[in-house]
Amino acid sequence: MSLALHSTFTGVLASIPSPPVSYFDLGPVRIHFYALCIIAGIIAATLLTNRRLTKRGAEPWVVIDISILAVPLAIIGARIFHVLTHPNFYFGEGKNTWNPFEPGSVWAIWEGGIAIFGALIGGAIGAYLGCRWTGIRFWTFADALAPGLLLAQAMGRFGNWFNHELFGLPTALPWGLEIESTNSAFPPGLPDGTLFHPTFLYEVLWNGLGVLVLLWLGRKLFFQWGRLFAIYLIWYSAGRIVWESIRIDPSEIILGLRSNVWAAIIGVVVGLVILVVQTRRHPGLEPSPYQPGRERTDADADVQSQNNPSDFVDVSEPPTEEVTAGATATSTAPTSEDGSR
Repeated sequence: MSLALHSTFTGVLASIPSPPVSYFDLGPVRIHFYALCIIAGIIAATLLTNRRLTKRGAEPWVVIDISILAVPLAIIGARIFHVLTHPNFYFGEGKNTWNPFEPGSVWAIWEGGIAIFGALIGGAIGAYLGCRWTGIRFWTFADALAPGLLLAQAMGRFGNWFNHELFGLPTALPWGLEIESTNSAFPPGLPDGTLFHPTFLYEVLWNGLGVLVLLWLGRKLFFQWGRLFAIYLIWYSAGRIVWESIRIDPSEIILGLRSNVWAAIIGVVVGLVILVVQTRRHPGLEPSPYQPGRERTDADADVQSQNNPSDFVDVSEPPTEEVTAGATATSTAPTSEDGSR
């Protein structure tokens, strides 16, 4: 009998089933739920970031221009980081390293295998280039992105659930995750029906709570100049240290710790550095979401020199006043030195 969502005699949830399918076919095209989760997360992050940026004074949908560079580089960085930290998956005798038409190649991102920390590195490079292109301050964009980024990561974790991957240690807790014993990551020697910590769910809940925290902190003016993004790095990385420590999927071990634990520790340190440095460098408020000299030209376009009255020249015609017959003149024509006019 399947353990899927059955209850014990006390009515407590006994296990979480893994989805029976991870894809569906649409004609000749195979659609993976893993990809749909990532795409849905990107869309949600874009919408939320656009709303936060426009409230800050940026041009509506400028986030699209930045995303054109940031999203592809984030995906590339995520895949490269994963491959480099799991070399035994892709390199060596009997491995299909380069053929994209066979399972297990470095290109087969649809099979799973992207690293969030690689996405942060690649996405940061793309966002920096996009901000240079659009004139948006990089740290303004990073702060606007932070809640949406955490939301996207929460949604993307459901892709790991569909792929039956990245689960944790065995557990007898009532929310244990069902994993089939034929799964390549199923620990040898354990009996069929063993339940595991649903680390995907832990991250979903942690990241979801983090979204609420960041949205609340973002209402405070102190969290500008990249300080909200620093809190994002600290929050996400701190949780990742815990979840990563109980995962049992193969990973490179460095000085006794999984490579992603080290990456999460570095994430916390980088977040703290950004918070301290930006607080010292920028104790005041951001004057504009735009870089100096790159401000919007569509806002108040009729008068572009409001800050410098001497630049404004009134070229309008003076008002015409009706002159009543017999009225006394209010001005006289200039006269010469001898009194002639």
